[in-house]
Amino acid sequence: MVTQYSIQGTTAKGIAASVERGVTEGELAPGDALPPVRKLADDLGISPGTVATAYKELRARGLVVTRGRGGTVVAEAPSVASRRPPRMPEGLTDLASGLPDPAFLPVLHPPGDVRPVHGSHRAAPRLAALEELTRAWFRRDGVPAERVTFAHGALDCVARLLSVELRPGDAVAVEDPGFHHLLDLVPALGLRTVPVAVDGEGLSPGALRAALRAGVRAVVLSPRAQCPTGASLSPARRDELGSLLREFPEVLVIEDDYLTELDGPSAPTLSALGLARWAQVRTVSKRLGVDLRWAGVAGDPVTIARHDGRMLMTSGWVSHVLQETVARLFSDPEAARLVARGEAAYAERRRTLIDALGVHGIRAAGAAGLNVWVPVRDESAVVNGLRTYGWWVAAGARFRIAAPPAVRITASLLVPEAAERLASDFARVLGDTQATYGG
Repeated sequence: MVTQYSIQGTTAKGIAASVERGVTEGELAPGDALPPVRKLADDLGISPGTVATAYKELRARGLVVTRGRGGTVVAEAPSVASRRPPRMPEGLTDLASGLPDPAFLPVLHPPGDVRPVHGSHRAAPRLAALEELTRAWFRRDGVPAERVTFAHGALDCVARLLSVELRPGDAVAVEDPGFHHLLDLVPALGLRTVPVAVDGEGLSPGALRAALRAGVRAVVLSPRAQCPTGASLSPARRDELGSLLREFPEVLVIEDDYLTELDGPSAPTLSALGLARWAQVRTVSKRLGVDLRWAGVAGDPVTIARHDGRMLMTSGWVSHVLQETVARLFSDPEAARLVARGEAAYAERRRTLIDALGVHGIRAAGAAGLNVWVPVRDESAVVNGLRTYGWWVAAGARFRIAAPPAVRITASLLVPEAAERLASDFARVLGDTQATYGG
């Protein structure tokens, strides 16, 4: 029960604002229980219906959740605060960021001269050259590219698509474990998150079928290098999921192909199957530069039109200076060679770490991408134990809902020579944990 923070207000909006203020200022922490409806109504001298309305609004906005007899509590990732990772202590090797190695990112060369324009770019928001490069990028993997548009990164695109398609309280199926920022975004939009299990071939068909039958309005997934497990859709799994989704043509399917290589091999994608409602978003931040907040989007006519209609009313367009920078990199052979070297290095670093862990009997997943996902029994014990050896890894709680515990290691930043030392330290930590906690 919350005793250190006094909820105030005489109207539903006032009570909701008071709770939100407490969450924002840190006075109400994730998991803190709010007073029962009748108790708070008596304390404030108002009707229980007013308090119930306030709690309903807070639930719809993702600030609180109701746990049956457990009452109403502050959400684990309230919509007014993202699940930001703890600050890394000084002197540790950072293997928690999920970022690419800067050694394999090209130097950015924005246009030297940017001439003023009369009015705005709303009438012609996309540079023709980059639009054609983007169409070719999608078509390389068999993704229909008759209609493409741009956004300010993957999450910007996903947020816009979900906000124009769904209403507060609607359900969205997401990968579990999955991308932590997406897990924060969905409740922040007032939507319900429905976790769908992931295995080595992508979304579990059985879990997705259950989510669809439960009434989800949208599905968000990564077709390759899924974060944090590194799973990619196999052709058979892609076809199985496609057959299932065709039974629910009203459901919007959003693919976040965040790790598409500029010159890499094609990958199975649901977007190539002719679904009724679909969109695929591709970004370049992991391959060309983390500050390049640009995304290319392909989709069905209705989805693209709704996306662009909302964008027209908000930011209007993606900066043409940014578009010109991205277009130059797409056409730069030296940037392509650097990206290819990075892809090869990341693959070697993942394999080396997984093999080194395997020598000590530690199972890990990481077939693609920048990270390795290691199941453990006690995340905190492993994270804190590795910290004593000089390593900083990410606890899996940020990336999962109902999935078992694990830790995520950013293998892209771990040179092969250090992999054996990390694996040995990991084994020591697991041994210490088992001796202390029984596992």
